[in-house]
Amino acid sequence: MSGHVLDGAGLGHLLDRPGVRRVLGALSAEGEATRLVGGCIRDALLGRAGDDIDLATTLLPPAVIARAEAAGLRAIPTGIEHGTITLLAGEASFEVTTLREDVETDGRRAVVRFGRDFALDAQRRDFTINALSLTPDGTLHDTTGGVDDLRAGRVRFIGEARTRIREDALRILRFFRFHARYGAGPPDPEGLSACTSARDALDGLSRERIRAEFLKLLLAPGTAAAVAILSETGLLLRLIGGFGDLGRFARALADGSETSAIDRLAALAVWSAADAARLEARLRLSKTDLDVLAAYGRALDALHGRAMIDGTEIRRLAADHDRRGLSLARTTTRSEPMPDLSPGAERYLDDLASGRVGAPKFPLGGADLVARGVRPGPEIGRRLALARALWLDLGCPDDASAREALLAHAAG
Repeated sequence: MSGHVLDGAGLGHLLDRPGVRRVLGALSAEGEATRLVGGCIRDALLGRAGDDIDLATTLLPPAVIARAEAAGLRAIPTGIEHGTITLLAGEASFEVTTLREDVETDGRRAVVRFGRDFALDAQRRDFTINALSLTPDGTLHDTTGGVDDLRAGRVRFIGEARTRIREDALRILRFFRFHARYGAGPPDPEGLSACTSARDALDGLSRERIRAEFLKLLLAPGTAAAVAILSETGLLLRLIGGFGDLGRFARALADGSETSAIDRLAALAVWSAADAARLEARLRLSKTDLDVLAAYGRALDALHGRAMIDGTEIRRLAADHDRRGLSLARTTTRSEPMPDLSPGAERYLDDLASGRVGAPKFPLGGADLVARGVRPGPEIGRRLALARALWLDLGCPDDASAREALLAHAAG
């Protein structure tokens, strides 16, 4: 597989983006240097306008703040303990970090000191394609071979891969994410071997950091191949606490619609409703995300082993299950022998997923029964439950005569 064709005009476009020259001008000082660094340069070389623009400087944080404010920029000490100041120029924001050198690291956090050497700063970054820097005059600096790697579609650790991973075990996941986004062909052998050998180091990372990185990986263009390798190497089991269903994952990706990271996680890692709690514990998911996984799991449970689902039955399922979960469950099981849906049921699910039709809604409420003379209290709930069961049996009718018949049944 071929790599990337680099955009010769990309770096000029980067320097011309709103606020960039203004920030560089504000931080210009005799005896000091400031450069654009990292991902913004990588993306510019690929002809992409990334969201984040980062800068590295020899200026110490107090000097960054003073010079920025003198130039009319707003300075926010978002990570001043790490030497990072966020500068606001109009609607654009920029992270400016004083050059750093590692003193020691335990794989989760590093002890650093401020430095003045851009080459040393590049050496402490993770991958060669992220270690590029650009001076205000448009000169590109590449001390690690990042340009050649970017052109080749190769994601390669700087220096020894095992050393980089010992510094921060999250780089295992970042290796797969960056390969899924920028790589061409198989992963770098040394990097893959180092990541596989260091799988135990994942246990020392916070669940929150793993979640954030893993969900980004699931959205990358090459996620299917990357997740397959994670599965083959046993790394996926360490991440999600279970086996992944690569077939259902691939179907979710091929659906043609823009699936979210949580939908992709569901397709990959949820086999039944019980799996949602496991993933919540493994990845510290939000309640909203947990609800999405659980709804998908319940829909899978409802579809499991069904030999034939006709148009009436699919309406019953749509009344009892979340539309998003039911639609995704149908997508991920589409080429499996069961469930088997009739053409009418398939059309209904397509209409439901697209929003052309809404899910059936039970047409009665407690106030309807009170108006018919039923006394408020537990009896209301019992009668509504019986009426809803009948409504489901009838195929969830929504016409006025059916509603009246249900009401008479419940109030009688």
